Amino acid sequence: MTERILLPWHDPLPRSVALRMAALTAQRIVEGRHEPGELLTEAHLAEAAGASRTPAREAMLHLQSWGLVRLAPKKGGIVTAVSGGERRDLLDLRAMWEVRSVELLAPSASARSELVAALRASLDDQRTALDAGDVLLFAEADFGFHLRIIESGGNRVVAELAAALGPRFARLTYQAASGDLDAARRYHGEHEDLLRPIEAGDPTAFEAAVRRHIRAAHFPEAHR
Repeated sequence: MTERILLPWHDPLPRSVALRMAALTAQRIVEGRHEPGELLTEAHLAEAAGASRTPAREAMLHLQSWGLVRLAPKKGGIVTAVSGGERRDLLDLRAMWEVRSVELLAPSASARSELVAALRASLDDQRTALDAGDVLLFAEADFGFHLRIIESGGNRVVAELAAALGPRFARLTYQAASGDLDAARRYHGEHEDLLRPIEAGDPTAFEAAVRRHIRAAHFPEAHR
């Protein structure tokens, strides 16, 4: 996997105990080990992280900022569910950012080639995850793939916003691929398809391809 820190639980040395608590819990939520509607208390976070309860409140705030829990006064955090509307909104936003980045890259063959090389490395990460049967690793690599496209546009604010949404995007992919590695393999193939219009500098073809990918991967009932 890439050495860059893409998701909270990738950080080998979290900047605070609270972030370590939040990152551990975020990974558990993404993997479905904490189900939607489950109440997480400060005591629960502290016990899971092997830490005191003092930083647990801050950890809850991180989880809320990542969209993974909804704080309930004097109770704790309730694990959020991914609604159809949220899923659509997140993916529409990601597609919009990606298409804009490909538009900006279109005039520069060297920039396109650099991006494609980075994306091929990400595809290798995805293949490694598939070979290991590791859905979380695949979801992480999937997020890294799409984030690279977004970052290539050079808009630092957009890149920061996309990175902040990382746990939510990872959860979408994990839910779509969990228990169905054949589906994850299809997503990998669809990612391959996205490289061709990037190489060609064709934002219109890229937008069509990325929209097909979203429909097939996340809205298969509408894709039939």
